[in-house]
Amino acid sequence: MLSGDLRVPDFCGLDFGTSNSTLAVQAGNSTRLMPLEGDDLTLPSAIFFDFEAHQPRFGRAAVQAYVAGTEGRLMRSLKSVLGTSLINEDTQLQTRRIPLHSVIEMVVRHIKATAEAACGRELTRVVHGRPVHFVDGDDEADQRAEDSLLGIARAAGFKDVAFQFEPIAAALHYESQIEREEVALIADIGGGTSDFSIVRIGPDRARRADRLDDILANDGLRIGGTDIDRLLSMETVMPHLGFRSPLATKGLLTPNQWYVDLATWAKINLLYHPAVLAEVRRTARQAVHPRLLERLATVLEHQLGHALAMKVEEAKIALSSARTFDIDLSMVEPGLEAPATRVRLAEAIADPVNRLAAMVQGCLVQAGLKPNQVDAVFLTGGSTLLPAVRDAICAEVPEARVVEGDKFGAVGLGLALDAARKFG
Repeated sequence: MLSGDLRVPDFCGLDFGTSNSTLAVQAGNSTRLMPLEGDDLTLPSAIFFDFEAHQPRFGRAAVQAYVAGTEGRLMRSLKSVLGTSLINEDTQLQTRRIPLHSVIEMVVRHIKATAEAACGRELTRVVHGRPVHFVDGDDEADQRAEDSLLGIARAAGFKDVAFQFEPIAAALHYESQIEREEVALIADIGGGTSDFSIVRIGPDRARRADRLDDILANDGLRIGGTDIDRLLSMETVMPHLGFRSPLATKGLLTPNQWYVDLATWAKINLLYHPAVLAEVRRTARQAVHPRLLERLATVLEHQLGHALAMKVEEAKIALSSARTFDIDLSMVEPGLEAPATRVRLAEAIADPVNRLAAMVQGCLVQAGLKPNQVDAVFLTGGSTLLPAVRDAICAEVPEARVVEGDKFGAVGLGLALDAARKFG
């Protein structure tokens, strides 16, 4: 709990992320992230329905229970279903079914309760972070996603809910650290979306009530770390399970959809159905290389999809600093490995990286600025650690100073600053 000499108001900033979540409050004259799991200030956005203890587990505890082999169901990257038809679907939990929006509500409610225990008071008002676009090129789906998040926040116990774009929140956090006015490109590359803003910031501007004129450009697209995971998985792991493997009938290959779903966090559970496993086994009998399909059957039978996804995520993180990494697939077959390299990763994600660069160019046009008129580029979000991603962004504003933001806390801290403006 925070020390008694720090008065915490009843408002907060909540960054419910695809991969990780944070919650920040105003504590005295500063903003502070609340511990959400032990001493950790971030909570992996994961929930595990423990069928043995008959209770949900959250964050790292959820992942640990799954890895330990506890009977249950792991769900991650739930934010990615907002704005899609999946939000209205149910997931099977033994003999009952639960709507996905109720699953997200459970995670948000847990974050709220944990933060309240840490700061010693009820939190009733929240500025909720949101990407610039939940869904690319679909304003109606975008609004549905925000409406869903609003309903979830209220169901979780928040009485007053406001929203702020995540890159603007990151800009507010960066602004609190600088001593002179500048034009900054904010690049927030998260787990599910990539968001960019070009903003005029500075100590004098920070005191203004209306900041609308300071936002020179704001845009985003549905590309994030989970997409990088999926592309890396398709390039390195899925061929070992039969992806693009030929069938006995000339010209036919194994169905792509199994592998796309297995490489996509939010869709892995869809494959854990007896009918899918039966179809994979039938296809294995028609395969030129049946052993590969038998490995896929092993993954589905023993529900190893999330464990594979974690191995791929581990490789992605490792390749931000190493040039090679062998992905351990021994859970599928003893001794099996999938070699990965930084070069192969860069090739696999070339298209989305090019789209990120194009979005920076579009923001410059929207702002009416030339690249040399941007003073700083503020990088936040875990995927900005990947050389291919950061190099592509920084190359568009080559003279800008590169500022390394808090990769997982900048948005939450900025949302708390915005909450102080809106509710304080």
